[in-house]
Amino acid sequence: MTYVVTDNCIACKYTDCVEVCPVDCFYEGENMLVIHPDECIDCGVCEPECPADAIRPDTEPDMDEWVSFNRKYSEMWPVITVKKDPLPDAEAKDGETGKLAKYFSEAAGEGN
Repeated sequence: MTYVVTDNCIACKYTDCVEVCPVDCFYEGENMLVIHPDECIDCGVCEPECPADAIRPDTEPDMDEWVSFNRKYSEMWPVITVKKDPLPDAEAKDGETGKLAKYFSEAAGEGN
């Protein structure tokens, strides 16, 4: 099992989770974080730290796409180990639906 970052992180990018991760498996894009599924040790300490409830276990329904998404971008983006400020509109964007298509596709994905 692994944990993955899901769409509620997009346009929020809270980084509270990175400081508690014992294996430094978070990676940072322009507007979200991802977890490398092969590096995650399934300890679960990151999940309650996320103010946006964007970190979920891969055992929940419909997580296969998020596991693939997290794997793909964790291999492209730099590791993040220190907490940073969230994005400026994080509170307003928290809970917004359709964020993957709205924010990720428009920017061609690679730099997000």
